[in-house]
Amino acid sequence: MTEQISAAKRRRAAGLRRMPWLALRKFLALALVAVGAILHDAAPSSAQVAWRFATEYPQSNISGVGLTTFARLVSLRTKGSVTIANTFDDQLKIGSAKMLQAVEDRRITGGDAFAGPLEASDAIFGLASLPFAVQSVDVAKAANGRARPLYEWALAQRGLRLLYITIWPSTGLWSSRPIVGADDLRTLAVRTYDNNSAEVLRSTGATAEYLPFNEAVAKVKNHQLNAILTSGDGGAGRKLWDDLEYFTPINYAIPISIAFVSAEAFEALPKQVQDEVLQAAAETEASQFELLATRTAENYARMRENGVTIADPAPAPVIAALKKGAETPIAQWKTKVPAEAAGIIDWALRQK
Repeated sequence: MTEQISAAKRRRAAGLRRMPWLALRKFLALALVAVGAILHDAAPSSAQVAWRFATEYPQSNISGVGLTTFARLVSLRTKGSVTIANTFDDQLKIGSAKMLQAVEDRRITGGDAFAGPLEASDAIFGLASLPFAVQSVDVAKAANGRARPLYEWALAQRGLRLLYITIWPSTGLWSSRPIVGADDLRTLAVRTYDNNSAEVLRSTGATAEYLPFNEAVAKVKNHQLNAILTSGDGGAGRKLWDDLEYFTPINYAIPISIAFVSAEAFEALPKQVQDEVLQAAAETEASQFELLATRTAENYARMRENGVTIADPAPAPVIAALKKGAETPIAQWKTKVPAEAAGIIDWALRQK
């Protein structure tokens, strides 16, 4: 009997000695669960996905402003789970015409491309750059809103997703000499931003060629060109006044640039993150349109401060000569696009 009592005491003592160790194990297990939860909650604040975007324009240009805004909003909305590294001013040597292929080749994840040169991929992208078709910002916004599904479809065929559209200030001519009459157009060796604009300028007797922006600037500095077709925004961003001291606001077009991303990269994101990226894109587009309201006046002020003479309004004979060459490119473009796209331009032309 005494031996049985002693054995029972030994078992109770052993049990008491084991209890602190069991409690410690339980405590450690709960602590690990708590740490895991903390790390899980903190994960979205660290960069999990890094995208690389590009534009051939400077950061101060309206395209550059858009990419900067978009990157900031994406990081903010996704709590840092998606970050975007932007490259500006053609640092990667990827002009707008090459940007779709660059995404397909995975050199970049996305970018902001001037739409005109993308016409080589699909004619729909030439819509906003057609000569003298869209003549006001309100019409530009409406026309591009109608064309948006067509842009989206064309990009989808290349494995890309449209993010947002930027409407640019209207296009004019930067030149090294005043343009006061039709005869002055014949003296121009001018860079244009797509093949249609090259055709229109050639119809007036000018020597014209489509070139990426950086190549055009280099040729101006080497005195191979004496004029550039671009907006006040594009010219001010690159300080064209160093070589081209005259600007003639011919209102040739109110063009656009299009920001897009690899569909594969976008679809790899969780659905909630995708929604946040799209919301950031929508906010960027709205911000870009608001910026446009004062952009032309700000550009003109900077240009005048730097010695640019602005012929506003443009001389009527110059506009008349240019408009003569506009009908053929529009008619040819309409044969390359769906009836829906042709209808958008017909509507825009009736708004004048």
